[in-house]
Amino acid sequence: MVGVGFIVGQVVALLLVDATAAALGKGQDLTAIAKLAVPPEWYVVSSLVGLWVGFGGAPWLASRFRGTRRFAADLGLRFRVADLVGIAVGIGGQIVVSILYLPFRSHLHNFNAPTNKLTGGAHGAGFVVIAVLTVVGAPFFEELFFRGLLLRALARLLTPLRPGPSRARALGLAGAVVIDGLLFGLAHFEAQQFAGLAVFGMILALVSYRTGRLGMNMVAHGTFNLVAVLAVLNTRGGIIH
Repeated sequence: MVGVGFIVGQVVALLLVDATAAALGKGQDLTAIAKLAVPPEWYVVSSLVGLWVGFGGAPWLASRFRGTRRFAADLGLRFRVADLVGIAVGIGGQIVVSILYLPFRSHLHNFNAPTNKLTGGAHGAGFVVIAVLTVVGAPFFEELFFRGLLLRALARLLTPLRPGPSRARALGLAGAVVIDGLLFGLAHFEAQQFAGLAVFGMILALVSYRTGRLGMNMVAHGTFNLVAVLAVLNTRGGIIH
């Protein structure tokens, strides 16, 4: 189900981008647009929304056909006031990633390219839309998929069926957290950012396991992305340019 959801998301994203390009009369330019370091807003939005069809659809199907059909309960989609701690987790995640890359910064070229590609071509209302999708939409759908569905599937696969604490269970859970983080990093298709995204993915996986829900994860993920968006605003000097 996880693999199918990821593939469906990629395919729907391509189809939605193609359809949007055709509607805007940009079909002939699509290949060139896809290679741009800073693509237009419609391309970014279409890609994100298409990808989230798979990221949201797979957990829904898993709940319906392999779960209790109670979507929120099956995926751990619950929020509590304590989940505001996720703000500190998200900021801390950015600090950890910055420290991780500090010794290599001089060797990395165009390290901020993914963030610039996502938001750099937008301005005014377009920037606001993409910022909201990045800070709210991405954390919601990615946490549903990677921690709500994937992490739980890995935990079931790698831990013993017999309940109760054991070394095998602890090792299995550790393996699930590590693999979930690595796959989260790989899924972004960004070589230079892979290590940082993988580490943050592991942090989010650990938070999800400890809390038993996705609320704190989504707050942390959203805060992490918000810091990146604010950094873009800081370098540009404002939304309008």
